Amino acid sequence: MTTPARVLITGAASGFGQALAQEYLAAGSRVLGADLAAERPAGVPAGADYLQLDVRDDAHWERAREWLLAQWGGLDLLVNNAGIIVGGAIESTSMEDWERITDVNLLGVARGCHAFAPMFIAQGSGHIANVASLAGLVHAPRMSAYNTVKAGVVALSDSLSHELAPRGVIVSAICPSFFRTSLADSLDNDDEELESMARHLIDGAPRSAQTVARRTVKGIARHRRIILTDVDGQVAWRIRRFALPVYNLALDVAARRLTSRGFAGLRR
Repeated sequence: MTTPARVLITGAASGFGQALAQEYLAAGSRVLGADLAAERPAGVPAGADYLQLDVRDDAHWERAREWLLAQWGGLDLLVNNAGIIVGGAIESTSMEDWERITDVNLLGVARGCHAFAPMFIAQGSGHIANVASLAGLVHAPRMSAYNTVKAGVVALSDSLSHELAPRGVIVSAICPSFFRTSLADSLDNDDEELESMARHLIDGAPRSAQTVARRTVKGIARHRRIILTDVDGQVAWRIRRFALPVYNLALDVAARRLTSRGFAGLRR
């Protein structure tokens, strides 16, 4: 297993992207951290280069590609990590929320793949790692917008893994369960119970972003197409695949608790 020499990570100023950047820097990689701010944010790890990159903007992707060609002569690993969270019951999730999360979490990933696949094909090598979520594989109630776009990232990654493999390009979907990060800060809707649930699950998660990043680096090095970083995520995915009635019953019970008793019912 070799460490990629040149790595681009979107959403690198905080959370999972920051942790991944730290891991690759420690392993000796050159890292280009990208985020929304025009000036280098304090959260981008020391030792990484920085470039403003709004994943919704094709011109920003083109600028990143040109920078990498000019400065590093190419790229070995693209991590499409930037993302937000939108949650809530279907009636409380506005169409503006659907459009916003689709543009960032799904089309932002698609733009990254579209921008860099030609470079990797020309090189005859490269790895695209798309940060999805366990939510892309296991679909909890009252998270339809988030689940849908993350499932789309898994489908995109799976399609491209087969499409690009004959041309020397590897594609992975990273599917972590809940871990401690600032993702809940991007919630912006009127579902107070959902926000409380999300913050409880994220802030109280048993694993840190650094732990998940470390496991992700190993999965990327092993060229895994689906990277499940957590035991509970692996169990949930296997239950869905091999014991579908049990999976459906568990989510039906969770949905009834949320509907009848709110978030407090989930904790009992």
